[in-house]
Amino acid sequence: MRKSLKYITFSTCLVAMAPAHASDKFWQTYADIGAIGIPVAAGAISLARDDRQGLLQLGLTGGSSILVTEALKLSIDSTRPNGESHSFPSGHTTSAFAGAGYLRVRYGWQVGLPFELLAATVGFARVQSRNHHWYDVVAGAAIGEGAAQIFTHRLNPAVRVGMGGDSHGGMVSLDARF
Repeated sequence: MRKSLKYITFSTCLVAMAPAHASDKFWQTYADIGAIGIPVAAGAISLARDDRQGLLQLGLTGGSSILVTEALKLSIDSTRPNGESHSFPSGHTTSAFAGAGYLRVRYGWQVGLPFELLAATVGFARVQSRNHHWYDVVAGAAIGEGAAQIFTHRLNPAVRVGMGGDSHGGMVSLDARF
């Protein structure tokens, strides 16, 4: 798993260093692959860990975020930088961040961070390919991450906070495992 995280981080860095004037077709292809690849990778990681509950949470995260995105696209119908319609919010970015957010929330930042970086490059690619404005991408990222926060639960919580008490006083306990 550590090797694959190194490869993902390395490839993200390569894309981030790619010239901004690279062809629109390159950026479009990159975004298409990332929008599908990140959620598929999230599902594969859950399957490899035999995490059926996680797969259900991934489905809820992805499905709800895409429904919200499509409803906004149809109701707002803003113009893309390339002149086409239905710009706001970015569906590619929503999908990428839903998958990345799921991995971060479910399995921790060690697994999620490389995918969050890849999702950010998907958003960058959508702007570079002139399919979206920067604010379309930010909205898509917020929707994907928001859905992950709502529908995904940590597999093994590292930090637990407990509260209790009665009419004579109360207490807060903190249990952290790193």
